[in-house]
Amino acid sequence: MTITDTGKDTGKDTGTATPTTTDAGRPHRPLALGSITPRGWLLDQLRLQADNITGQLEAIWPDVGPDSGWRGGPGENWERGPYYLDGLVPLAHVLQDSRLLALAGPWIEWILGSQREDGFFGPAGNDDWWPRMVALKVLTQHADATGDDRVAPFLQRYFRHQLGALPGRPLTSWGRARGADNALSVWWLHERTGDAWLLDLVDLLAEQTTRWDDYLADELITGPARVFSHRTHGPNVAMGLKTGAVDALRDRDLGGHVARTEASFAALDRWHGQASGWFSGDEWLGGREATAGIETCQVVEMMFTAAVHAQVYGRAVDGDRLESLAYNLLPASSDAEMRGHQYHQQANQVEVSVARREWSFSSDDAGIFGLEPHFGCCTANLHQGWPKFVSHLWLRDDDGLRVVAYAPSAVATSVGDDALSIVVDTEYPFDETVTIRVTTDRTVPFALRLRIPTWATEATLSVGGEPVAIVAEDGYVTLTRDWSSAGDVVLVLPMRARVVRRERQAAAVRLGPLTMVYSPGERWVSHDGAPGIGEWEVHPRGSWNWALSDLRDAAEWRVTRGPVPDAPWSLRDRKRAAVVLHAPGARATEWRTAGAQADVPPPSPVLDHGPDDDLRLVPYGSARLRVTEFPVIGNWRDVDDVDEPTGH
Repeated sequence: MTITDTGKDTGKDTGTATPTTTDAGRPHRPLALGSITPRGWLLDQLRLQADNITGQLEAIWPDVGPDSGWRGGPGENWERGPYYLDGLVPLAHVLQDSRLLALAGPWIEWILGSQREDGFFGPAGNDDWWPRMVALKVLTQHADATGDDRVAPFLQRYFRHQLGALPGRPLTSWGRARGADNALSVWWLHERTGDAWLLDLVDLLAEQTTRWDDYLADELITGPARVFSHRTHGPNVAMGLKTGAVDALRDRDLGGHVARTEASFAALDRWHGQASGWFSGDEWLGGREATAGIETCQVVEMMFTAAVHAQVYGRAVDGDRLESLAYNLLPASSDAEMRGHQYHQQANQVEVSVARREWSFSSDDAGIFGLEPHFGCCTANLHQGWPKFVSHLWLRDDDGLRVVAYAPSAVATSVGDDALSIVVDTEYPFDETVTIRVTTDRTVPFALRLRIPTWATEATLSVGGEPVAIVAEDGYVTLTRDWSSAGDVVLVLPMRARVVRRERQAAAVRLGPLTMVYSPGERWVSHDGAPGIGEWEVHPRGSWNWALSDLRDAAEWRVTRGPVPDAPWSLRDRKRAAVVLHAPGARATEWRTAGAQADVPPPSPVLDHGPDDDLRLVPYGSARLRVTEFPVIGNWRDVDDVDEPTGH
């Protein structure tokens, strides 16, 4: 859940919400769920999810079947039902899918009907605050999309209960770590009612929630965690990173919270940063080595946190981060058809199998693709990733709209009393050009703000065929026009390879929002008798141990493109991927496996290597086997700048 405009009883965003006392500090508001719909490759991706793991889950996994405690049954009654709904509900509405809506209906009705006289709700056998935080997000999304007028009074009664009960039964454990999610739902209701007592509850929740930025910025563990702590649990960290932004809604100290959030990100990158740009968590914070894992729950929760940051902070970098997750780690977490998922993914993942790996805390099957590898939290929680990405592609400003992330999509909304539609025509991130078409009868000018990614140093922009100078503020260029006759907006974001330094002088490569990797080819092996849709190991078809060379020329490396497959993040042929980066390199002959995974990259410069070759690097999200962090042949600088050895 994020704070949205109230909209009409249809649930569609109207832009005519009555301002409340919170609006002055919150100029960027998400559009109501269902206002943004996917097109092109993004629609194909969501249909794969709807037809496979999400659309079939109730039939193949008893934890979210008819016996769930969140439908009044004797089954699992903690977080799995709400987790599943937190993805099913937005997926149903962004696809406008009647079958998925019918699946969600009985859950919503049971939850609304479960409220006691004192305001508490949910399964009688579980009184934990935490799963109810997820259920609140489900209900607010449902209300945004449908205009269900039962939700607001339901929340009023529950929040009255919380305000009275939390002093004597405070947040603990998972709820204490994730209290910011609870507060977001309180803000949702406050926007609609303006009730002052809700701010007392916001303050109480803040007092009882882990002070995440204090820990992450100043006290963060400096290597892999060896014992359990809520503060080093990867998904908790991903959720906790939004705490400063949520606090900023109350205290208005936007600059202070931005600084603390950035200090938290910097510390995470310093001690746990991966070649993909994100921090490890397998299932606890796992250090910087390329074989550390990242949990699927952590990926989708970090996406939601990035969306909250974009809403509160209003910076382009938050959209950069959201795209980085959506276009790399999210697709990599499942097979290309979204039939099964991994519990953990690795940056250097050269074999997917049931085998011992040095996870901080997980079992030997945590890396395979299937229904429930290791533990079922990700089975329930993975569903929110793609549909919430769609629902957060755009935000409403006081004077118009802004782009958070670029993807093929359509927007149906209004500015003032005037309806408008926006079509985003693009194959981004596989291509460089984004065309935005606005259709409206409104002749009064309003603003469109376009995000200029931090990596897009050569971006060009035109409106109606006329070039427009890019003058960005906080990473956004503002276009104020009479959009009824302005013509197409065409944004070109040239993508050149960028090299990122890693430990032991290793290197990672990025192209636009994509992390580019080497794939050794994939041989998928199905497990007989596996639960759900299936279960698979993946083994390499060729050598994986390659090194890069000539890094100083990376910006000139050749890029080739092809059609986006029907399964957009599939990799049937390394030579015909949707985008290929051609990089010079050679076999690092001494780089071997350590058990079932790659050893750490050998120190660079690599001296023992094979002949020069053309490495075809493909998107991280398309390769379920990959090398992301490479050793390097030669020196990072031009060889002419290297001093001759003296012999001393």
